[in-house]
Amino acid sequence: MINFVISFFMSITSGQHIQPFLNYLKFQKRYSQHTIISYQGDLLSFFDYLSVQYEVHKTEDVQSTFVRSWLAELKSGGLTGKSINRKISSLKSFFKFNLKQGIITVTPMATIISPKVNKRLPQYVDKKDMDTLFDHVEFPDSWRGKTERFLLQILYNTGIRQAELIGLKDNQVDMHNSAIKVLGKGSKERIIPVSNGLMREIIEYINEKKKVFGASTDGSLIVNEKGKKLYPKYVYAVATKYLAMVTTIDKKSPHVLRHTFATHLTNNGAELNAVKELLGHSSLAATQVYTHNSIEKLKDIFKKAHPKA
Repeated sequence: MINFVISFFMSITSGQHIQPFLNYLKFQKRYSQHTIISYQGDLLSFFDYLSVQYEVHKTEDVQSTFVRSWLAELKSGGLTGKSINRKISSLKSFFKFNLKQGIITVTPMATIISPKVNKRLPQYVDKKDMDTLFDHVEFPDSWRGKTERFLLQILYNTGIRQAELIGLKDNQVDMHNSAIKVLGKGSKERIIPVSNGLMREIIEYINEKKKVFGASTDGSLIVNEKGKKLYPKYVYAVATKYLAMVTTIDKKSPHVLRHTFATHLTNNGAELNAVKELLGHSSLAATQVYTHNSIEKLKDIFKKAHPKA
């Protein structure tokens, strides 16, 4: 009980140090609640460690050796390099903020080097398998079946994120210009053009929704059989279920359809900057991973076709 009280007190004390930073992420950077919670967890864990190991309670007293000690303990506890890098990123952002605020004059992260992590190429579904999904897989002849097929079409044809899909509203559809306006990370808006075929599907879905549910929906573009807004588990279950019918790749999720969208574009010669804008990436570096998939595909073709391969 005493240990719990001490731990609780330390968390409160740590929270006082990091709250201005969390407010900055929320109100100025406009990060999602999920991202802010991740930062908060990393920072609370770090300052709790400092309190126990070094009796350090102030941001300005943190030294690089303390940071290295914490990272070493995380590594010895079995944490992956990718997870450690995320925590390093949280600390770098936190101390950079405090540097700008004048709370510290030197950041303890200046000499901290992130461990190298082997980048895994994003998995994607082959074009023929996507064709099989939409041309040959039978969806239930019901509102649920119509919704399942429709949400998969939107994910694959636009490359939007699961959260963006769930947040889509009827008024974000531009029928005249065959495009949809998407509200992405950091509340950034982007316009995604859609094919005439998909726009016809969207219009048909909206009209059918009005007949089935009338004005009882909240304006969400895609709704479940109760006329309610979709939720993450629903979308994830649909993607997993139907992708399992057409592909044997390890990962099957809504995000795999985003990877598939981007990979199919780059494989067919789309400019990387255009793909970046469509995906809503803030940096071109995040988009460049899809060029590696294209290179791997060329290597595979070469091995199969060239007599000297």
